[in-house]
Amino acid sequence: MRRFTRRARNRKIGVAVTGGLLATVIGLIFAAVYSPILALRTITVDGTSRIDAAEVQIAVDGQLGTPLALLDYDSITTDLTVFPLIRSYVTEIVPPDTLRIHITERAPVGSVKVGEIYELVDPAGIVLQQSAERIAGIPILNVPGGDLTGPAFSSMVAVLLALPPETLAQVDSVTATTQDDVSLVLTGVGQGVTWGSADDSARKATLLKALIGLTDPNQPGVFDVSAPGNGIFRPS
Repeated sequence: MRRFTRRARNRKIGVAVTGGLLATVIGLIFAAVYSPILALRTITVDGTSRIDAAEVQIAVDGQLGTPLALLDYDSITTDLTVFPLIRSYVTEIVPPDTLRIHITERAPVGSVKVGEIYELVDPAGIVLQQSAERIAGIPILNVPGGDLTGPAFSSMVAVLLALPPETLAQVDSVTATTQDDVSLVLTGVGQGVTWGSADDSARKATLLKALIGLTDPNQPGVFDVSAPGNGIFRPS
């Protein structure tokens, strides 16, 4: 009987000690996580080129002084929506007091002329910049009715995104009235490209690059890659 009572007492003591240690550990973790020692004091921003990183820091500095475990990510998202050039972002906590914001900016795909203003747009049709003069190195998108949500615009974007950088750099303008009649004009003497639909754009882009390499850049004419298995250059 005494041995049973002793074992029961020892078991209760062990349970009490274990519970006490667990409570202590939880308390220490809780105190460490929510302590002012781990409050946000530094915000860093990377990945920006067209966006001012300092402006992004200012936009979210309402989080400064907040324990890292209590940062309001919904509020950060709201604060960053004022920057239309931000396509996406990722946050990273760096203890003891730093929040890093990794930004992916929207990339321009072309320029649309609206009245006397050139609007730089991304593949989603988001306006990134406006200019009174044509933006150098960016192809003009001749969009019917200026519609950046229709199939013609989507086809033009698909074609441009399929081009290798060296070919894309030679594109002066893109035109389409439907999704199936995309055409390009190259820089230089204004050689044209009959592209057709955006179907098989990867094959057409490879074919166009090869044809350009075989053709005198000073010879006016039209490259026809609408049938990717049978491309041709027609001098004019």
